[in-house]
Amino acid sequence: MHGRAGMWHSFLTVVHTARNRVGNWLQPMVSSVFLGWLLYILHGGLQLFFIGRALLRPHREPSARLAWVVVIAVAPVVGMLAYVLFGDASIGQKRIARERAALRRLPALAQLTPGDEEAAIPEKYVSTFRLGRSINGYPAVAGNGAALMPDSASTIAAIIADIDAAQEHVHLLFYIWLTDGSGLAMVDAVKRAAARGVVCRVMVDDLGSRGLIRSPYWEEMAKAGARLARALPIGNPLLRPFKGRIDMRNHRKIVVIDNRITYCGSQNVADAAFAVKARYAPWVDAMMRFEGPVVRQNQHLFAGDWMSHISEDLSDLLRRPIPEMPGGFVAQVIGTGAAVRYSSMPDMFVAVMSTAMRELVVTTPYFVPDEPILAALCASARRGVRTVLVLPQRNDSWIVAAASHSYYRVLLDAGVEIHEYVGGLLHTKSITVDGECTLIGSANMDRRSFELNSENNILLFDPAATQVMRERQQRYMDRSGRVDRESVAKWSRSRQLWNNSVAMMGPVL
Repeated sequence: MHGRAGMWHSFLTVVHTARNRVGNWLQPMVSSVFLGWLLYILHGGLQLFFIGRALLRPHREPSARLAWVVVIAVAPVVGMLAYVLFGDASIGQKRIARERAALRRLPALAQLTPGDEEAAIPEKYVSTFRLGRSINGYPAVAGNGAALMPDSASTIAAIIADIDAAQEHVHLLFYIWLTDGSGLAMVDAVKRAAARGVVCRVMVDDLGSRGLIRSPYWEEMAKAGARLARALPIGNPLLRPFKGRIDMRNHRKIVVIDNRITYCGSQNVADAAFAVKARYAPWVDAMMRFEGPVVRQNQHLFAGDWMSHISEDLSDLLRRPIPEMPGGFVAQVIGTGAAVRYSSMPDMFVAVMSTAMRELVVTTPYFVPDEPILAALCASARRGVRTVLVLPQRNDSWIVAAASHSYYRVLLDAGVEIHEYVGGLLHTKSITVDGECTLIGSANMDRRSFELNSENNILLFDPAATQVMRERQQRYMDRSGRVDRESVAKWSRSRQLWNNSVAMMGPVL
């Protein structure tokens, strides 16, 4: 009995030892498998969350939703990180609330504009000006005059001359302000004006003008008495994605002097040589100098931006009377951005294009249209309107260049003329219609201007002013090479694949 008991005890000891050893061997495997499944479920849950977020985000084209779903599904980690950084077109709810609160404090310009200005506009343009009014509440106003600046250097010289002649205030808002010859000359002009008691308010984009902000010249303007503001300050780049997209910028170019003069167009405070991207120089811009009631609308736009960053009420400036120019024309400011309704800029482009009956000429450096704009251009050509698109031959953005080329074939098949400017980067953003209506400003014909940037344009009806702008556009065409269907048809399969792939991912990029 004792022998059998001993044998049984020995057997149980072996079994127990074996079980412990197997358990010790299996435990890390089980733990590893459990952890793996937990991570897999967590990863899948996050992936579904971001796909759902991309599908549920309002005001997004189906193509944009599809692009984000593909990116998140094919490259989950990179795709989810990209969506955190760039997926939602928002500067942050607090900033949007501040902008809208500032606009509510300002007087409504429609109440300050007497008369029926639509009577001075041909019927075919009335609905376009009404659309413009729906964006900012700015009505069409008569009694304006404008002069197109000859070139970049002349623009800077004219602005500095107006600053030197200022008696009351100087308001400047620019996306890019470089510390080159033009930039430092403008700094000196601001310092001179502030020193003689003129109120100088200077606002620059925190990203586009970071070189100036970090330079001693920024502090010099402050010491001279200028009031300074950084538009959309970035702060900590690591924390910024939790507050709003870091690449949503204030892209406006606004000059307002003494409630009497304003400038609008594509030029930043920089030499045409544009030192930060000198290999694409010269930058070819167009700016118009305006006088008349439209000045107050640009003033309103500036005041809204200023008051959303600085605790200073500029409402009284908007209530002062502005003299009309004898025999002046009708004009209207179009200001777009996060604080106004979605798709306002592309809607405006389509409306202007749709009024053309004889000729439509468009110049833009960055051409990545949405479907309605592409359709409007093609429809214009198909209904017998001479439709011309002028783009730079060499673009400083390889992404935009590839995406732009993907649209060439469909545009050419519809009858659109495509001209590529040679000898610099054509940076002018302009549209002329039938030699009598012009849209000029800061907005490009790409998704950044449609969804991300704050922009400012002016729409005007005047055959004389439009003729001057049309002559400038003709100079661009004279220095361009015309793209033909035969050359595009010879593009290699690999080039077509690249262009179309980049364009397909445009909503993500």
